[in-house]
Parts: sequence; C-alpha cells; structure tokens
Amino acid sequence: MNNIPLSLREKLKETCYIAGVKIVRRLVSSIDETVKYLFSLYDGEYIESVLMKYEHGYTVCVSTQVGCRMGCKFCASGLNGLTRSLTASEILAQIITAGKDRNVRVSNVVMMGMGEPLDNFENSKRFLKLVTSEDGLGIGLRHISLSTSGVVTGIEKLALLNLPITLSISLHAPNDEIRNTMMPVNKKWNIDLLLKACKKYQDVTTRRISFEYALIKGVNDSPQCAEQLAKRLKGIMCHVNLIPANPVKENSFEKPDLKSIKKFKEMLESKGINATIRRTLGADINASCGQLRKKEARL
Repeated sequence: MNNIPLSLREKLKETCYIAGVKIVRRLVSSIDETVKYLFSLYDGEYIESVLMKYEHGYTVCVSTQVGCRMGCKFCASGLNGLTRSLTASEILAQIITAGKDRNVRVSNVVMMGMGEPLDNFENSKRFLKLVTSEDGLGIGLRHISLSTSGVVTGIEKLALLNLPITLSISLHAPNDEIRNTMMPVNKKWNIDLLLKACKKYQDVTTRRISFEYALIKGVNDSPQCAEQLAKRLKGIMCHVNLIPANPVKENSFEKPDLKSIKKFKEMLESKGINATIRRTLGADINASCGQLRKKEARL
C-alpha cells in the first residue's frame, strides 16, 4: 500500500493481519470436476474446503473450525480434537479463493466442512451477514445450508435470528442407544431434546429441515432402524438425506450395499418421510473433510 505513509504501514504490520487462506494442495476429480482444497491459515493451521459442480451452479462446502470438538466416530475432522475456531473472514475467504482459483461464480454454500458451526456461533452469524451482503458475495440466504451435530442451545439461538437458511441436522441414528455410541453430543442433548428444538425452530422459521443420516453397515441400516426413524420424524416437515458412510482409516465402519440403501429409503417413503440418497462427488479424491489435513499434519 504505497499510498499511505511508511510509519502507518509499519504500525499496521505490528497490529493487524489479513485473515485469508492460501492453497497448499488442490485435488481435482477426473470424474465430476469436484475440487478439494487444503488451505493454510495465517498461523500455520490447516483447513479443508470442497468446490462442487451441480447443474444449478457451483457450491462450496466451507469449514468453520480447525478440527472439531464434537468427536463423532464416523468423521475424520475431529480425530485430533479442536484447535481453534475460524473468524468470519476466514470462512468467507474459502469461498472467494476457490471461486478465483477455478474462475467460477459460487452461488451456493454449505457449512458442512470441518468443525461445528454452532460451536462457533458468533463467527458463523457474522459470516452469514458478510456472505449475503451486497458489498460481500451477495449469495442469498436460501442458497445456504448450515449443518449441526445437534447443539440444541445453538439451534435455539439460530431460531431467534429467523433466517431463511436450510438447517441440516446430523442425526445418523434413530435412537439414543445407537447415537450415544456414534456421537458424544447426544449424551448432553439426546434425540428427544434435539427434535423438540427442531420443532421450535420450524415453528419460527417455517423452513423444512434436512436430516443427514450416514448409513453404516450393521450399525444403523436395518429395517427396524428405518421404522424407528420414520416414527421419530413424524410431524416434522423434513427431508432425510441418506449418505453411504465414508470409510475412515481410524474406524471399522463400512457402507451398506446398494440394495440395503434403497430398501432403507423405500421404507422411509412408505411411512411418509421424504428421502433421497446423496450423490457421491469427488469419490476419486476422497472429498469428505478432515483426512487431507490430518495427512498434511503428519508430514
């Protein structure tokens, strides 16, 4: 910045920093053009983001924390716990950098990368303000999804904001017995408390809620699980996103065969629950978050 005095520039060096991200690694899928990024932050920490191409445009899956404290057994992001939360600018920078790198306009955002957005509530809220601002990226709130593992107090605070975003709940089990073994957050806020918060959220926002359900062979993919899940979700305007589980080296989880996945979906639909099987993107580059950062940290 040569248009300001040198003394001021030196002062800025001492007191300020730019909360951007730098590309460390870039993996591009030869199947569907999905791009997975490993970004470095100003303090040397690493995060991951994914750029996905759909018929309706480009979507970026952003991280909200370095690591995660939630400890979900099927997720690589939290294997080493939480290092720190990201600033709103660091979340925003992921979208800007990915868009510039591939020379595309990003029109949709999913807050489903590393970290728990509602465990970083204030920065997530500020990010939503920045990304939707006309002086920012101008992405509409209806084009943004926020995923939570079930932080009930965060859902209650989010409801007070009454934003037309899509709330996605990482449910992954039809009962507390199974969910307790997979998601430690359930021991603080069980399924009944979580669904009660979801109903209150829906009463305020009138928005359909998305429930994420990672199907794990022999754990939560039985017909009995499908029946229990449908019963739990009755009365909630929702959509169930069935996700064939991503294998993580540190656990023994396996994805069910396609026949079992389709049967689970059909059972939900027979009970009046709308469900789809998530399309797998970036399969050849292991596009789910957490594993690329962990590998880099070992180098």
